[in-house]
Amino acid sequence: MRDPASATQARAASAAAGAADPVAGGGAKTLRGEQTREQILEAALALFRDQGYEGTTMRAIARQAGVAVGNAYYYFRSKESLIQEFYRRTHREHLAACAGVLATEGDFKARLAGVMRAKVDTMMPYHRFAGVLFKTAADPASPLNPWSPESGPLRREATAVFAAVVAGSRQQVKGELREALPALLWTYHMGVILYWIHDTSAGCRRTYRLVDDSVDLVSRLLALSRLPPLRPLVRIARRFVSDLAGEP
Repeated sequence: MRDPASATQARAASAAAGAADPVAGGGAKTLRGEQTREQILEAALALFRDQGYEGTTMRAIARQAGVAVGNAYYYFRSKESLIQEFYRRTHREHLAACAGVLATEGDFKARLAGVMRAKVDTMMPYHRFAGVLFKTAADPASPLNPWSPESGPLRREATAVFAAVVAGSRQQVKGELREALPALLWTYHMGVILYWIHDTSAGCRRTYRLVDDSVDLVSRLLALSRLPPLRPLVRIARRFVSDLAGEP
């Protein structure tokens, strides 16, 4: 939510910021603009970590970043948009970290383990901040909640990573389970993240152990899912995903 300030002042400040950091033709931001954007984001993350999300204002973020308030609003319309940008940054880092295993490995278990370990690896620098953010993101009404409509585009991109885990593996997955599996794996990985947030072990070693053990369990269950007695569980799993997504 914005600081209490008139909409007229915010628009005027944004216009001034636009003149200072113009957007190049075709929508590509100038190098200076990208640097300013990153500067504002880093300032926001530092303040969120030290003062909490609710206790930080856009005015304080602008002051920390050394830019005008209007400049901050020009790049990020609210604190929520700053956190969504943080989500996008960590997603890009994860994509880069797991690209190798997805390109070269054909075993399902190895692919999933590589993707999950890469996720923990890329999150580690933000461990302290993640605990602060969780207080807000855990609110079902918050736009920062991973299941919120606002988080939908990035949630779909992250789910696509797990679709790639399935599609590129030698594991035979068919029918309803193949359709539901990427969303199930995304939900599983959110559980691992929640565990990681609360992990106080040195280097989060318990989280890495959880990844190894749970990936082994998922791989075994997937192999067993082809047995006729377990097929009803596939329908239950699919309904589980639909309920989490809020589908009717």
